[in-house]
Amino acid sequence: MVKTNGALSGIRVIDLSRVLGGPYCTQVLGDYGADVIKIEPPGGDETRGWGPPFEGDAASYFHGLNRSKRGMALDLRHPDGKALLLQLLEGADVLVENFKPGTLEKWGLSYDILSARFPRLIQCRISGFGADGPMGGLPGYDAIIQAMAGLMSVNGEKQGEPLRVGLPIVDIVTGLNAVIGITLALHERTRSGLGQFVETALFDSGLSLMHPHFPNVFYGGPPPRRTGNEHPNIAPYEVYRTATQPIFLAVGNNVQFARLCELLECHDVSQDERFATNGARLGNRDALRDVLESAMARWEGDKLADRLMRIGVPCGPVLDTTQALAHPHTQHRDMIVNIGHYKGTGSPIKLARTPSRYETPPPRFAEHTDAILHEAGLTVQQIEHLRAKGVLPDVPVA
Repeated sequence: MVKTNGALSGIRVIDLSRVLGGPYCTQVLGDYGADVIKIEPPGGDETRGWGPPFEGDAASYFHGLNRSKRGMALDLRHPDGKALLLQLLEGADVLVENFKPGTLEKWGLSYDILSARFPRLIQCRISGFGADGPMGGLPGYDAIIQAMAGLMSVNGEKQGEPLRVGLPIVDIVTGLNAVIGITLALHERTRSGLGQFVETALFDSGLSLMHPHFPNVFYGGPPPRRTGNEHPNIAPYEVYRTATQPIFLAVGNNVQFARLCELLECHDVSQDERFATNGARLGNRDALRDVLESAMARWEGDKLADRLMRIGVPCGPVLDTTQALAHPHTQHRDMIVNIGHYKGTGSPIKLARTPSRYETPPPRFAEHTDAILHEAGLTVQQIEHLRAKGVLPDVPVA
């Protein structure tokens, strides 16, 4: 499979990653034209079993992270499996892996060895804490990093317990950081002709998300606390009740606040010294909420949010997942992908000349093994010999 019209056309990626951060990264690369070869262990990527729901041989969790790739399976613990990987790397530009640090070194596939043999190769490692330091080499998971990096300490109701953000935000951001690192390295390679080692760690990515809380601490603010839906620096900036569904207001300046008050027909509120500036509004947040919600009780939430947005006041109705997917702007922005029976979330990155293309659904387990190995120069007899030795899985391949 040769992709000829994407921003990353001509780039081949060997994807040894599994679960979330790595597959999220390589799906982005594949959406923009890279030829991504996902190599799974003989037991498959564990997220194939993270269901229900299931579609075909894999759970929805796997389907959400693995389109735009070709799939094969290989036992890298076997010497012939390692030799086969090296053969595939001959024509590769990028290697992505998220093994526990030290695993590839144990298999004789360290970066020093690979870079000596493939000087143009960019190797990206995604890990929990990096390879060295006080926690180097230890396994990392999204929720653990949310706890350790401070995210949970600022997430939750004022009087409640620390809460995990209800999606794997650290894993996703680490995957995006990996995409950034890889594309930076690809650009630099055009000058130097050399690849390099790229590392993204969940711990680093988790810490990087703590804005504005860390800057507030750096510049003398008190330790951040949980504020529920309230913003620590801005008011009004939280969820408000209306006659129907709640809305989220994000008023960033006095002009926007005046427009809000004018639409709600409570002109005197913007002149009240308790609410005249952002600092005053922060100090009188509860009183401000009472005044605004009293005025909003006459409005339907979605209609009020629309009116406010159209006069320049940032606001949106609080939608559930079904409502968000059904929103007409979701359709307009091409944020839902359909490929046969596959349905997924579209790319948020919009390129004018070389946009994302969604041509292939997530691969069935080991689906393209034989085709990929034929491209690498192996004969049918050699492939069957490797399968008989257990290097390749003994599964039907379409």
